[in-house]
Amino acid sequence: MNEGRIIKLIGGVYTVQDLNDRSTHSLRPRGIFRHKNESPKVGDLVRYDETLIQEILPRTNELVRPPIVNVDQALLINSTKSPNFSAFLLDRFLILAHQADIEPIIVINKIDLLGKVAYEKLRDEISHYEKYYRVFYVSAKDPSTLKAFKEVFEDRLSVLAGQTGSGKSSLLNAIDPSLDLKTGETSKALGRGRHTTRHTELLELCGGLIADTPGFSKLDFHDIEADELTNYYLDFLERIDGCKFRGCRHINEPSCAIKKAVEDGEIPKERYNNYRRIHEELQAQKKYY
Repeated sequence: MNEGRIIKLIGGVYTVQDLNDRSTHSLRPRGIFRHKNESPKVGDLVRYDETLIQEILPRTNELVRPPIVNVDQALLINSTKSPNFSAFLLDRFLILAHQADIEPIIVINKIDLLGKVAYEKLRDEISHYEKYYRVFYVSAKDPSTLKAFKEVFEDRLSVLAGQTGSGKSSLLNAIDPSLDLKTGETSKALGRGRHTTRHTELLELCGGLIADTPGFSKLDFHDIEADELTNYYLDFLERIDGCKFRGCRHINEPSCAIKKAVEDGEIPKERYNNYRRIHEELQAQKKYY
């Protein structure tokens, strides 16, 4: 029995890339998967023979949109301008990545649009995140900024996330022009334009694999409880033992280590305010449902 990874699904046919010789095979799954209400997904590691996918190996994680499994990292693409950088959106994407058990990597794109003063101001704003995450400052128009960034793809399965207009496609084109991705998050090369069948596919990029989709297409938190929110804040987690009350929500409780860290300038006030805003959203959502 051979082992491989599913790299494409279209029309019920799976393309499996062998883990040893990297050859590709067009296969269908065994009928037993349908009876067990299971279906292979792009990113799955599988065992296969000449004609069929025989077994799906255990998954490390699973995304609904895009429908990909076993993702190693999410590249969170944030533009400096057009649209302007938003710490609130960044915090939301970080929560989603942590919830999915995917390593987030922060990418600040379009740095060429900022003057020196504005750039230094943004670097100062991002400095807190650099204590907990890898952060890259890049520009599709400046190849020198992409040299170190290219190394993050090697031996990893990546998805991209970021608001519309953040420059995801332009950035990938700058790294590998052969991808031929249209700006506006549409790929001509992958048949995702008008009058074509949409499908899910992994592309080879810099020694790794990257999804042909922009990434997370939802920013809602339907399956997160308000009391769980702290679990997705690395800077909160390292301080919660200092809170007086177990299960502290860091809102109105006295002797809260998180609020003290905000007062002492160890956690940016804007990040804490974003936390409170999301916490209120989750509470209101729970009442609604």
